[in-house]
Amino acid sequence: MSSAGVFISIMAALAVGAMSPGPSFVVVSRIAISRSRLDGLAAALGMGAGGVIFAVLALAGLTALLSQFEWLYILLKVAGGAYLLYIAVNIWRGAAQPLEVSDAGDSHRAPRRSFMTALLTQLSNPKTIIVYASLFAALLPRSVPLDLMIALPLGVFAVEAGWYSIVALAFSARHPRRLYLAAKSWIDRAAGAVMGSLGLRLILSGLSAR
Repeated sequence: MSSAGVFISIMAALAVGAMSPGPSFVVVSRIAISRSRLDGLAAALGMGAGGVIFAVLALAGLTALLSQFEWLYILLKVAGGAYLLYIAVNIWRGAAQPLEVSDAGDSHRAPRRSFMTALLTQLSNPKTIIVYASLFAALLPRSVPLDLMIALPLGVFAVEAGWYSIVALAFSARHPRRLYLAAKSWIDRAAGAVMGSLGLRLILSGLSAR
């Protein structure tokens, strides 16, 4: 298979994975709908940056290190799950608080905060790097051309940031916002419950792997 064919195959598989519901979707959609469109797009860039970090680490062979030192993989899963639980608690506690949203955003710090929240959420699940490494191992040739090595992280960023930009634009529209503001407490509690269950499942899967 040519380098272009390999690249397209990997990107197609990653796009399907990115579109699957998970903590990343919950975080980006809630940021977009409760803060601003700019915050949502900043969160999408954070997801893309996290994907690039995982892609580079997978290409660098970090997965071999994780498979050799199982305790490190377990530690990363437990830490990631704890971070998701932290987000879940904050969302739940703020469910009853009134909220004013603005397309201009609250301040210059808000997009940076949204970016970092999304980045850390993306990095909170070390399973992602295993998925990347599995795809790379299955589809990449034994000797990876330099152009493909450079193109993969860029493609990962385009897929992750592109998909979550669509999510951000959709959820920051006027009608979804109106629905959110009308039922904020219920939606926030549901989002907190989903995020908490995902974090708890990540922790339990890490502890059960011991």
